[in-house]
Formats: sequence, C-alpha cells, structure tokens
Amino acid sequence: MASETPTEKKMKPRQFSSRSQTLIDPSLRLPKRRRTTTTFSNTPPPLASPPPKTLKTSTTTTTTSRRSLFIDQWIPLGIPPSELSLPLTLPTGQTFRWRRTSPDHFTGVIGPHLLSLRQPSPDSPVSYLLHSSVEASSAAAAIADYLNLSISLGEVWRGFAERDARFAEAAGRVGEGARVLRQDPWECAMQFLCSSNNNIGRIERMVGTLSSFGEYLGTVGGHGFYRFPSVERLAEVSEEELRRAGFGYRAKYIVGAVKLLQSKPGGGEKWLTSLRGLELPEVIDALCTLPGVGPKVAACIALFSLDQHHAIPVDTHVWQIATRYLIPELAGARLTLKLSKDVAEAFVKKYGKYAGWAQTVLFIGELPSHKATDISNCSVEEMKSAKRKCVKVIRSCG
Repeated sequence: MASETPTEKKMKPRQFSSRSQTLIDPSLRLPKRRRTTTTFSNTPPPLASPPPKTLKTSTTTTTTSRRSLFIDQWIPLGIPPSELSLPLTLPTGQTFRWRRTSPDHFTGVIGPHLLSLRQPSPDSPVSYLLHSSVEASSAAAAIADYLNLSISLGEVWRGFAERDARFAEAAGRVGEGARVLRQDPWECAMQFLCSSNNNIGRIERMVGTLSSFGEYLGTVGGHGFYRFPSVERLAEVSEEELRRAGFGYRAKYIVGAVKLLQSKPGGGEKWLTSLRGLELPEVIDALCTLPGVGPKVAACIALFSLDQHHAIPVDTHVWQIATRYLIPELAGARLTLKLSKDVAEAFVKKYGKYAGWAQTVLFIGELPSHKATDISNCSVEEMKSAKRKCVKVIRSCG
C-alpha cells in the first residue's frame, strides 16, 4: 500500500470516537492557524455529504479557532433520570441536528461545542463527552441551558397530574424525562423553515446542508458536525443553490428570511433572541413577519427556543387530543385557524404556563406503544412506524 503524502495527511478530517475521553496533553493541541482567504465554488454541498470541500460562490474570509480535543472523560450532568430522558427529548421533532452515534449515545453541536450525550438505560443518569471546543469551561453551562435544566420537570409534571388525571395516565405510558429544549432561536427558526410539508429524513438532510456552511468541528460515528452558520454566512447562499440542493420552494423562504433578519437593528440573531422578553402574542406576530413562517411554525419556534412554555403548535394530532379530552364538543369539526386558537386556549386553561410541555408529553403518548423514542425496547419496524407518525407533527409546522 502506498504511503500517504504530507498533503494527504493534512487534509484528513479529524475523527473522534464516542468512547470515553480525557484532555489531551496541551502540547498536542491543534496549532493556531493564520487567517486565510478561501474561494468557494458555485456547487452547493450535497444534502448528505459532510464535510464538503466547496460550499459557496464568492470569496469569504474564515478564521479557524484554536480547539481542544478530548479523550476518555465522560462527565455526569448531575441530574436524575426522571429529569431527563434523551430518547424522549432529542428525537421527538424539536430539533433535527442530533445523530445517534451508538445505541445509547446522541451526538450534536451546542454553540461551539461538539459533544455526545449518553444514557445507557432509562434508569441511568445522563453524562456528556466533549469532543471539540474552544471554550471547554463553558460547556456544562451551555448544555444545561440547552436542555432547560433550570426547570424542575418533576414539579411541572406533578402540577399537570393534579390538574388532569388523564395526564398522569399518559405520563405513565410515556415514562419520565421528556423535556422541552431551549435552542438557539436563529438555529431553531432555520430548522423549522425546512420542516414545512416535509418528512424527517429530508428535514435532517436539509438542516445538515445549512449546517455545513458553518465551521467544521469534526466527525463522530461517520457523521460530520458543524457549528451552525451565522446570518451573514447564510446570506451568501443563493436561492438557486438551495434549490439545486433539494430545498424546493423552501429555498425562497430561507433566503427571504435571512435577508429580512440581516436588516434588523443589531442583527437578526440578536433580534430573535430579544423575543424571549415579549408576551406570546407579540412573539407570534413578530415571527410571522418572516417569509415562510405562519402561526404553526411560529408556535414551534416560540416553544422550543423562546421561553414561551405555553405555546401550542396545533396540528391534526394535537387537534385530535384536544377534541378527545379538552373540547369534545368540537369533535368532527374541521380544523381552522380560529379553532387552532381555541385548542391552544384550551390547553393553557387546563395545564397553565407550561401547557406546551404537557402537549409534548401527550403527543408522545399517542405514538405506537410510545416506543417511538425508546430504541432499546423496540424493533426496527416499530421505530420506522413511529417515525412516520412523528412526521405528521413536523408537517403541521408549515
């Protein structure tokens, strides 16, 4: 076998194992690279091909930050399993950026951190493994913020059960630990713009393509991972490029939303984050000014990233739950925008300020044997069937 040239060795992407890791000797850290100018080709990255060598037309300047690599150190999050179940939280349609890199590991990116989360069984606590980061000391706080760990799930669920005996029954079927995430609003908005009338596999590929315009962080379990690109970076991507990459009509909405966000005082990412300080009706109205965002997508973004814990994304499944348990007098009616508002109000009246969390649990309880999210206890066919049902919720957010 021919030996590798120095150039070939240099071009090899970093590979990480999802086995446990400890910090490498500082002397072995990656050297800091000088600022360089890279010219991108006219060919967009394919939907499922990380890491692409060429991404975009025009010339842009990129800086490679100094990153630390880690091996052999799993760190406990320090919360009981009742407060967090990875299978009931990450693959339930809230986000499309995590990949299962082993039976009990999920790998993803939170801000600048490439990491894996591990939960060997439903009764096991969660620990994390940091693969790559420029700010290792801030990783634990970033994970806690992303997972909304400041909210006591036990207290919230007890409140639901006191208000509604049916919730206690549904929670018993589902199991403990289904949380609502607190994602970066910019990242969440772009993900749900990809979700309109779509299926999970295609949404994941589209979100993967958008992510690949950001900084490449590494490869785990055969999957390439990237820091999500900024508004300015995505502004360099044309509608034509996204259409060629398979985005269809959504390409127009993404390009339009990015352009509008660029015009916001202080920048689009700052504007989106500022919506966390508004009341829900104001948040929905503000989000609906973005191309491609209607009330349902706005409710998804509000619930999963903007601290609007009582936002209710209403689709046909949620409508069926509502007419079965909350407003039976409307059973058989056709879902309209006005009735969607009535459904949201019914959920809030029943479950209070965390109504969106209750709706999430009740939806999971509707999945076949709720095994959609528990890989350790279901067959491949059950997983596929459940995933198809999850698609219906995603399609509703369009």
